Amino acid sequence: MSSEASSPRILVIGTGDTKCDELQFMASVIKEAGGRPVMMDVSILGDPPYSPDYSKHDIAKAASTTIEDIAESGDENTAMAAMAKGASALTRQIYEDGLVDGAIVLGGSMGTDLALDVAAVLPLGVPKFVVSTIAYSHLIPPERIAPDLMMILWAGGLYGLNSICRSVLSQACGAVVGAAKHGTRPDRERPLIGMTSLGSSCLKYMKYLRPELEKRGYDVAVFHATGMGGRAYEAIASQGGFAAVFDFCIQEVSNHHYGTVVTSGPDRLENAGRAGIPQIVAPGAVDMVDLQAWQALPEIFADRPYHAHNRLIGSVTTSPEGRREVARLIGQKLARADARIAFLLPNEGLQEWDKPDEPLHDPEGLNAFLDEMRRAIPPAVTLREVDTHINTPAFSEAALAIFDQWVAEGVIPEGRP
Repeated sequence: MSSEASSPRILVIGTGDTKCDELQFMASVIKEAGGRPVMMDVSILGDPPYSPDYSKHDIAKAASTTIEDIAESGDENTAMAAMAKGASALTRQIYEDGLVDGAIVLGGSMGTDLALDVAAVLPLGVPKFVVSTIAYSHLIPPERIAPDLMMILWAGGLYGLNSICRSVLSQACGAVVGAAKHGTRPDRERPLIGMTSLGSSCLKYMKYLRPELEKRGYDVAVFHATGMGGRAYEAIASQGGFAAVFDFCIQEVSNHHYGTVVTSGPDRLENAGRAGIPQIVAPGAVDMVDLQAWQALPEIFADRPYHAHNRLIGSVTTSPEGRREVARLIGQKLARADARIAFLLPNEGLQEWDKPDEPLHDPEGLNAFLDEMRRAIPPAVTLREVDTHINTPAFSEAALAIFDQWVAEGVIPEGRP
């Protein structure tokens, strides 16, 4: 390992005027771990008692303004949004210039707001860590979380250092240095195929499709569509990161429509089409809504069939009219795409638990969805009905046939065996 690789440069971001002790402690841990701290100060009113590598004036300049104008902008939210804009732009430039290998940001709710913007501009595979007083909170919208973001709760350390705070900060700094030293970044030797699913107890097509795609020379990433998995999928799709996608579990569209916390944001099923990525789409598990199993069912679902998957997550089926609403929403999202799309409609079922004798079997609801989905498919989308259940080999074979045809036509780049 070269000395450069063994001494990764870690960008350390925080408000040095109010958190100087914590930030300087983090710099010392990074040094002890074999890294090199690069300090970025995002203070607005005060100045840190040390000389940062990138000052608040540098941040303001990157936002095309001055720190004086930011301080006089009217309120703390407006001011911090301007600092987030400048910090993100400067961080991206620093990374592209080859000056840092990873980043760690420290903050409360305001610092976390800025940190999410900074993390979003760093490519997948660049270590990014946020130490936050609201880590894992529902205050953080899923669509703002970078797909490989690491977070830790800044427990007990909002004002000054103590033994708990030192423990948290040292873990975070050790983690980001270790990731920069030893992390393997995604390669592009093989075209990447994105696929969405739930666990194999509910959806099974990936068991057939993944080995077949790998035989054809593709790398396959399967995303667990339980909120954050779909968010990661959408984030990579928005950057044009896939050669094609099998978006076969779009349940998060239903989840978001019904307002559950198991959401990947309002733009689910939109970014691949916006980026021009060829899509083969299917409505896997879209007849269900996922909820926290540890809370009482909302009133709207009180009388609906329910399946407890584990102690964290459970699923209810939606009403026939609710499924028609979701079908129309799917059609609206597909209509926004600027890409080749085929929509596979398996007319004998959408997930394992809707089969006869299973807890979520509902022929009336399924027929309502199928009927409305046929009406809702935009003219530019190819509708392919498949007389089978989504979990049968016949469904996967139909999907693979479309994929192979698109490869032959040059719509999808050829794999590299």
